[in-house]
Amino acid sequence: MKRKIIEIDESLCNGCGQCVTGCAEGALEIVDGKAKVVADHFCDGLGACIGHCPTGALAIIEREAPDFDEKAVEARLASLGQAPKPHHQPGGCPSAQAMTLSPCQQANIPTAQPAAAGAGLSTWPVKLRLVPPTAPFFKGARLLLASDCVPAAFPAFHSAFLPGRVALLGCPKFDDVQGYVEKLTAIARENDLAEITVLQMEVPCCAGMARIATASVAASGKRVPITKVVIGRRGEIVSMGPVTNQPLGLGGE
Repeated sequence: MKRKIIEIDESLCNGCGQCVTGCAEGALEIVDGKAKVVADHFCDGLGACIGHCPTGALAIIEREAPDFDEKAVEARLASLGQAPKPHHQPGGCPSAQAMTLSPCQQANIPTAQPAAAGAGLSTWPVKLRLVPPTAPFFKGARLLLASDCVPAAFPAFHSAFLPGRVALLGCPKFDDVQGYVEKLTAIARENDLAEITVLQMEVPCCAGMARIATASVAASGKRVPITKVVIGRRGEIVSMGPVTNQPLGLGGE
């Protein structure tokens, strides 16, 4: 099968071993001074090890590889005398564990203005590349698909758009756009989404976010209303309106 898996650029690897200790599945080891993937079926492809590499030698690619094998990982960790890391869920990085959240206690948050009722994340994870399409909170959900820069640029993000919605964030310029389309297509196909609200910045490189949504809904075969909201760099709403569920080009304008 073709799936995401770790690739190591040996020309960049300095053999420090930080990725080895950062891999909860024991999929990496140092051989002849270079990091190596022990066996493909030990690697879950989520990339928790990447952030531990100081030289940028690790990357996630997509290629033919056998399925990730949780039982084999458990056996390998046992052979190494290692227990699963705290809070680690077999089959992935803890940041990808789907969960529903309760509202936080706002009294402990220093702020000039009280938070709006219901504001705050209700689900996790928020990164589109990490969330599983089968997460239970997608059933009948109102989806909020936001570009990474929006929460920083738009002060009313939490109060105006987040309540009652499942938030997913990504960057249509720097991230894997085709991977986003495939993930969002699976979410739309497997769940009866009520709507999708797209929040994107006014800059041209951000235009791909609405295109990702329309292409995904079209590919899913479902009918899901999509609203596009464009946010200005000064924090204002530049435009807002419905978009049609038609497959469009994914490049920037």
